[in-house]
Amino acid sequence: MGKTYERIEGRLKDFIEAQPLFFTASAPLAADGHVNLSPKGRRGTWRVLDEHRVAFLDFGGSHAETLAHLRENGRITLMWCAFDGPPNIVRVHGTGEPVFRDDPRFPDLVAGFGDADGPGLRAVVVVTAKLITDTCGFAVPFLDYRGERALHADYFGRKTDEEFAAYCESKDHNGVSIDGLPALPLPLPPR
Repeated sequence: MGKTYERIEGRLKDFIEAQPLFFTASAPLAADGHVNLSPKGRRGTWRVLDEHRVAFLDFGGSHAETLAHLRENGRITLMWCAFDGPPNIVRVHGTGEPVFRDDPRFPDLVAGFGDADGPGLRAVVVVTAKLITDTCGFAVPFLDYRGERALHADYFGRKTDEEFAAYCESKDHNGVSIDGLPALPLPLPPR
């Protein structure tokens, strides 16, 4: 059944990198703040950096809750589920840091994702594991993976970087979260 691991390596690393989808969970410190749970897709947009760190690309959208929570308190949990093959759920509980476009680390981090880099990229989120676990996943249904949705990449691919920056500024919950926390630094630095 469930196990705790000291590091992300071998079978766990392979499992994480093979999944077509994962979820992020974060929350503000305020007791009445909104907990956020987000699905993350687009193959190749997450990777294991080393035995204790994973990273994922944060693309633009209408909200930036995860970024806001990480800026406030750093708490995050990532979860991958097996929807085919043997049942398994892997969670990485830890602290996350958004690395924004104007951070000197940004170009090197993005380069590690190769072709997964794309239009609408706001940040790279680096998560340092404090607790790594897996559980059985016996109740997770079998689902057939049919392919990637190209809508996000197509939509933002039609925008220049300046138009993408304007899009980010036009959304109520990009600069601040739904709870009023600072989220994406605006104006968005150019790439």
